[in-house]
Amino acid sequence: MTNSEFGLAALYRVLKKSGANRVGDEAVEELRESIEQIAESIAKQSVELAQHAGRKTIKTEDIKLATKMFLKN
Repeated sequence: MTNSEFGLAALYRVLKKSGANRVGDEAVEELRESIEQIAESIAKQSVELAQHAGRKTIKTEDIKLATKMFLKN
């Protein structure tokens, strides 16, 4: 079992809310890994943006900008 910040039950619910009738265990695990990679990338970029602005605190604007940057790539 992997050490994860995201619970599997929540991801099953997300997939169900998105219209899935049935969800395989491996699919949920893959979604978890993908989301963690995306979140880590956005978080790291947010830290860099805050540091560039001379701040230690991550603000909403850092997350929004980092997300936009991630989605453009």
